[in-house]
Amino acid sequence: MIIEARDIYKSFKAVHAVNGISLSIAEGQFVALLGPNGAGKTTLVEMIEGIQQPDKGEILIAGKKWKGNEDALHHIIGLSLQETYFIDKLTVHETLCLFASFYDERKTRVAEVIDLIGLEEKKKSYVVNLSGGQRQRLTLGIALLNHPKVLILDEPTTGLDPNARREIWKILLELKKKSNTSLLLTTHYMEEAEQLCDYIIIMDKGSILKEGSVTQLLNKEKGSKTIEFELEGIYETIAPAETLPGIFWDNKTQKGSFQLFDMGKDMQAFLHILEENNLRIKNLECRRKSLDDLFTSLTGRHLHE
Repeated sequence: MIIEARDIYKSFKAVHAVNGISLSIAEGQFVALLGPNGAGKTTLVEMIEGIQQPDKGEILIAGKKWKGNEDALHHIIGLSLQETYFIDKLTVHETLCLFASFYDERKTRVAEVIDLIGLEEKKKSYVVNLSGGQRQRLTLGIALLNHPKVLILDEPTTGLDPNARREIWKILLELKKKSNTSLLLTTHYMEEAEQLCDYIIIMDKGSILKEGSVTQLLNKEKGSKTIEFELEGIYETIAPAETLPGIFWDNKTQKGSFQLFDMGKDMQAFLHILEENNLRIKNLECRRKSLDDLFTSLTGRHLHE
């Protein structure tokens, strides 16, 4: 295994950020830590990156502990933090040359990375003039300069528009095809985790709730479909959830959802309960169950809350 974390704990005063998490990542494997803000994802990856020390537990990168092996491990890890600040009056090419010099990489590697991240037309542009998506691609390019065995990306597409997000995905999928780099990605976008990663670890409140491939996670839970509905009228309490067993009701959106196990029986029972309680449907949709549905069934909350 390229990354091994064993029984990791980390607290900040009364806040238990990471509670006994263990995980392992194989060479070439793309793994997502999926969870809402405050789940403990960033704290966990910062310990894996060597930025923070766990209160308890052991972390190994390529079989080595951080203590005493800092220089060797820095040379095999590429990372992107949640925020990256550049020197505004350096160009894209100059910025990459600066960081390449830290690893004694040649200019040919800078050219390769510029091509990989799709910034050939912007290589002479000042960083200050780049769009948000272009800056994030530059951040990713810096993380890839040293041919990392381990790439760690913390919320790499947060705040980007859908097109910019997909540009980042395209780069990472190309990397997956052409290298044996392992990726540890933190995200609260379920589609991002599904698109990029072989294995998904769902976190909340410092603990792992479920883990596995998308197929394993969704097939382990009963019901392959989700019904989403909206009722006529306004409900200021959770009365619909109390009235309709097995229903997740969101007062903010005034919408409900439930897992569909048997189309005929479940829909008939649902419509019967509505009729008994004099409730009327405004909108109804049937769709494939998602990781957000799984998270909701485990926590009673959506990933983005």
